[in-house]
Amino acid sequence: MEQEPPLVREVHPELIDELVALLEAEGERELAVCVRDVRLVGGCGCGDDFCQSIRTAEHPDGQPYGPGHRCVPLLPSSGDLILDVVHGRIVYIEILGRPPLRRREQPEQGPSEVVQQLDLPA
Repeated sequence: MEQEPPLVREVHPELIDELVALLEAEGERELAVCVRDVRLVGGCGCGDDFCQSIRTAEHPDGQPYGPGHRCVPLLPSSGDLILDVVHGRIVYIEILGRPPLRRREQPEQGPSEVVQQLDLPA
């Protein structure tokens, strides 16, 4: 059986806390609840040094999201945070021009936190 990808909140809890606060400030209460349960499926894969975007659902490269898609731009204190949402489900978190994300090590590795660049499979 294939292991599920980790929850983003387990790997980047500060990012999720920020997204919850920004979504609530925008009146997006349903998304503020949903963002707590998104999974870290993979990185963007673009290779740009200013991009730390996260795929939270599988999606074929280069294909539009189609009906039910909307973008939710947020207003963080630095950089850009933009969510792609399809039928109420967050499928992509665009993270641009921001300091490196704090990454919590996986529980198997210990409870300590380290700061490192987001290093995800493309």
